[in-house]
Amino acid sequence: MKIKHTFPLALLSACLLSANPANAEIPSSEALNGFISQMVKQHAFNEAELRSLFKSVDIQQSILDAMAKPAEGKPWYQYREIFLAESRIAGGVQFWRDNEAALKTVEQQYGVPAEIIIAIIGVETRYGAVTGKYRVIDALATLGFAYPARSEFFLKELENFLLLSREEKMDPLKPLGSYAGAMGLSQFMPSSFRAYARDFDQDQKRDIWHNSRDAIASVANYFVAQQWQRGGAIAFQVAAKSDAYRQAIGKGLKPDTSIGQLRKLGVGVPTVLADSENAKLLSYALLDGEELWLGLHNFYVITRYNHSPLYALAVYQLSEAIRDRKSNG
Repeated sequence: MKIKHTFPLALLSACLLSANPANAEIPSSEALNGFISQMVKQHAFNEAELRSLFKSVDIQQSILDAMAKPAEGKPWYQYREIFLAESRIAGGVQFWRDNEAALKTVEQQYGVPAEIIIAIIGVETRYGAVTGKYRVIDALATLGFAYPARSEFFLKELENFLLLSREEKMDPLKPLGSYAGAMGLSQFMPSSFRAYARDFDQDQKRDIWHNSRDAIASVANYFVAQQWQRGGAIAFQVAAKSDAYRQAIGKGLKPDTSIGQLRKLGVGVPTVLADSENAKLLSYALLDGEELWLGLHNFYVITRYNHSPLYALAVYQLSEAIRDRKSNG
């Protein structure tokens, strides 16, 4: 059954002007009724229990405001400063020391370097220090019922969240996450949790909120599912002899230009890369110019975690800084 994702803006405005202007209960609507009906028919949820649950769920204006100001809207020279800060590098080294045994085991099992796993957790949550202040169910319901541009995606995540709450025997009103409903140290969306979260220490719980070992294994498992290449290079900074390289800069993130073609366009590609290999040429804005980077297959895999070239390069550079600091310290 296809749910119609409608939420009359006038009705939303009226709700948000209630006694608490920041929050509002979800009003009975076609979208809510359709969603509940789907959960009852497809997943055998109890209708009365769901209706009671949603009476405790809030539409939050602050979540809608946050969606309008993503960090990925910043230019690279500003974005980089957020994630390459000294505190995040030092925090990554400490996280490595605190979780050395688990990281070593996971790296051997999954083939994902420890520094990449650490950098993901560092960029996402400062190693668990900032995992989100919103109830996950409020975030997903707000964006599912009151954010038409992405309602289909977030209602699907709301469906997965209710399923995982049942599977993991969690009270759906308790878990906290980001304004977009991402959860735990690894900031998994509910569908990713159900597909990729791992119970590293086999205590019958996939706890990515409080158990760093579970979070580490879950990140690695996600990368393997996205076809991470064990031992493969990630990215190279390059330079170009002329403006001909601009022909190779296009939309998308998937490696789409052969190394041989890039060399013909005057891009100074490292000799370790074969002409037949594909890469993505990416331009990053500086205050007074640009940087050029080649993203290889594993760089593309990082973008599957967050579909942003800014994010992927921040993760890569942070991972390098953490590894170098640990090696030298």
